[in-house]
Amino acid sequence: MNIYARKRQWKLFLLASALAIVAGSMWYSNRVMNKVAKEEKKNIRIWADAIQSKTKLVTYIEEFFQQIREEDRKRVELLAGAYKQSIKTENPDIDLTFYVDIIRSNNNIPVVLTDVDGRIINVNNVDFDMDTVIFLSGKLQDEFTQYPPIEARYYQNQRNYLHYKDSKLYTELREVLNDLIKSFFDEVVINAASVPVIVTDSTKKNIRASGNIPQSVIENPELLQQTIADMESDNPPFEITLADQGKSYIFYKDSYLLTQLTYYPFIQLGIIAFFLLVSYLMFSTARRSEQNQVWVGLAKETAHQLGTPLSSMIAWMEIMKMDGQQNEALTELSKDVDRLEKVTERFSKIGSVPKLSSQNIVEVIHNSISYLKTRTSRKIKYEINPGLEIGIYAPVNLHLFEWVIENITKNAVDAMGSTGKFTVDITEENGFVHIDLTDTGKGIPKSKFRSIFHPGYTSKRRGWGLGLSLAERIIKNYHRGKIFVKSSILEKGTTFRITLRKNIRKQN
Repeated sequence: MNIYARKRQWKLFLLASALAIVAGSMWYSNRVMNKVAKEEKKNIRIWADAIQSKTKLVTYIEEFFQQIREEDRKRVELLAGAYKQSIKTENPDIDLTFYVDIIRSNNNIPVVLTDVDGRIINVNNVDFDMDTVIFLSGKLQDEFTQYPPIEARYYQNQRNYLHYKDSKLYTELREVLNDLIKSFFDEVVINAASVPVIVTDSTKKNIRASGNIPQSVIENPELLQQTIADMESDNPPFEITLADQGKSYIFYKDSYLLTQLTYYPFIQLGIIAFFLLVSYLMFSTARRSEQNQVWVGLAKETAHQLGTPLSSMIAWMEIMKMDGQQNEALTELSKDVDRLEKVTERFSKIGSVPKLSSQNIVEVIHNSISYLKTRTSRKIKYEINPGLEIGIYAPVNLHLFEWVIENITKNAVDAMGSTGKFTVDITEENGFVHIDLTDTGKGIPKSKFRSIFHPGYTSKRRGWGLGLSLAERIIKNYHRGKIFVKSSILEKGTTFRITLRKNIRKQN
């Protein structure tokens, strides 16, 4: 018992040490991870602030370009009015110097004059040659029909059309703004902080750009909408309004590195727990295997050692019978020799696969108790329910099962001392046979319910502490059953329960 008390203390100490090591490792890892996570969040915050500032800058530049465009449009309208006024005026007394100066000062707005059939009459500030381009058509016509042309009648009332488009300056600024917007989106979706980003239109459904998002998510509409919803719940999106783009939203969430850092401690704990579990199972299996080898070796050696003196005792009994000796002592001696033969056979079966046969459990228990009854105190009363008139069958190895009943009965007798009652109740339930063995002894503390089946555990001054361990091995390993302490009250008694698979007796 001291061995197992110390063993339990060592187990608790080692467990506490392991938990302390794991807790310390987790604490330190968490501390490091939190520092890295804070830095990562700081980087994301810096990125978010930079994006907001860049958004304001782009919006400001766009507004500035819009103002330029408006000013440019006013100049175009002024130029168009000058052309219109100079072309439609047929009164020679009107001074057209002002309008002519406006037309001559135009060195920025592309202008094309055509007849009614679209034939080009004159051009200004264009990037094509009139000698090679005769008519205003195709792509060129699309460029110069962004605004309605100016119709004029002059020289014998012929109709001509003045076509114009945005100035070269505004076109160049528009290209610069488009490049700036593209650069802005590229910087948003391809960022050094590895932040997953999705840019949508005002509906929050159509994707305009994305970065650090798996392609499988982009191609799955349902998963994409769920990802956008998750992003919006984590961080409010940036709302921007850009030229020709309308309103857009920039959704983002924590980087994958930060997500990994968040779950890393739990993964680490899982790996450690898995490693400890596998190690425990391996060592436990090795320990059980070693114990089994010790048990088998001890049992075989015991059977071998008992064999020689037992054979000699049988021979001497035969000689005494041949001499005509016949008395009660010889009869009891013969019973004990038979018992020793059973014990030898029991030990010899340890380690081998025993044969199970259908046996009447009620009869087996009655016979076992009957043998022990004459060898224990008469002040101990025995009661077995049901009686021999009832048959309850289960597959058992007769010699090994009797050994289990004898071990539990002997332990009960020792627990009760010289006075008490030992009761055996045998019942059937849902394909199982339950055997409850109850004594009125000193009881077992609840904390010892499991350890009493460990080899070497004993409450006696003398004893090896092997009886209940052997009983458990026989029931669990050989009969695929269960044996356990069903209940126990200190100074009142204990009930052991054995559960076997039921075997229905075949009718002849």
